[in-house]
Amino acid sequence: MTVLGEPVPSGKSQEVPAGELVKQLSEQVSRLVRNELKLATVEMSGKAKTAGKGAGLFGGGGILALYGGGCLVACAVIALAGVLRPWLAALIVGAALTVCAGIAALAGRGEFKKATPPIPSQAADSVKADVEQIKESAHR
Repeated sequence: MTVLGEPVPSGKSQEVPAGELVKQLSEQVSRLVRNELKLATVEMSGKAKTAGKGAGLFGGGGILALYGGGCLVACAVIALAGVLRPWLAALIVGAALTVCAGIAALAGRGEFKKATPPIPSQAADSVKADVEQIKESAHR
């Protein structure tokens, strides 16, 4: 039996019926699609696990930073309260923190836009290579 893409053994010039060729093509295409879907699934599950770990660590770091930031804010207010009225010291520190928060939010939004869309790049490249190979085989 001749498989698509394999040369016919020398000395044997067999004619394979068109129905058999179509059947083989159908089986190979469905196997190729299943394998590509498996690759995409494995790749995306690996990315999801890594993203989950990163999100957990990021959240824990954020909580610790929140407590540390609260201590630093209290320190800044107390230090300014020695020179200014306490309410004015708190107002100045609060306004500075709000400006910093806005800058950080804009920077985070820019980074988030760079990360989207989350596609399985290896699987997509593999599918493109498969399509090119099929096109080249069809032109022969």
